[in-house]
Amino acid sequence: MRCEYNDGFQVDYSGPLRITKGDDVNVFLNADDIPANIKGELYEAKLHTSCGELRHIAQEVTDILGNNIPK
Repeated sequence: MRCEYNDGFQVDYSGPLRITKGDDVNVFLNADDIPANIKGELYEAKLHTSCGELRHIAQEVTDILGNNIPK
């Protein structure tokens, strides 16, 4: 599942997770590196085909990694 947002934020989840926003953010996590709770949320977002849910999850991941992106 791939979602692009008007502010340049992009999220691609197909097992691995990639989150980008211009030059400011470039996160890539292999499927095995994604925490179980985040994996569950990603599964639900994909099941619902929800770019809104996917954006929320990506924001959580980048916050955890210290890349605070404006919401």
